[in-house]
Amino acid sequence: MAGLWRSYQALMTRHPWTVQIITAGTLVGVGDVISQQVLERRGLANHNVTRTAKMMSIGFFFVGPAIGGWYKVLDKLVTGGTKSAAMKKMLVDQLGFAPCFLGAFLGISGTLNGLTVEENVAKLKRLWPAVQIANFYFIPLHHRLAVVQIVAIGWNSYLSWKANKM
Repeated sequence: MAGLWRSYQALMTRHPWTVQIITAGTLVGVGDVISQQVLERRGLANHNVTRTAKMMSIGFFFVGPAIGGWYKVLDKLVTGGTKSAAMKKMLVDQLGFAPCFLGAFLGISGTLNGLTVEENVAKLKRLWPAVQIANFYFIPLHHRLAVVQIVAIGWNSYLSWKANKM
């Protein structure tokens, strides 16, 4: 496991943007796999590969670039690594970026899968502020997207389940 982490770190050093986007898309896909296999209990024979590919494409082409780019902007808007800076970043993120991102994400997902805004917004409001405070305080900029996406596996599983619920 340590070797895998070192390899990831080396790639992150050489190609941070690409690795962050690939990580985001992959983890959105993992969320869909968990949704199908754990929440929906489809079994491997009934796994909807097209659905997983759609969710991964949202991760690769929207989630990764949008959040990765936002974190770069946010780090320039609010500088420093103090608790106060982390709190400010969380507030700017939650009040400025999160509503726009969520609206866009749900719009894209809705187009592909029929998501409803009401079901998803309530859960997102409870989860992200705490995650983001910790993320902005403890995690270096180049790892924030991956951390959020790892936490988001549960959220992505939920979104995928709700988006594809028949």
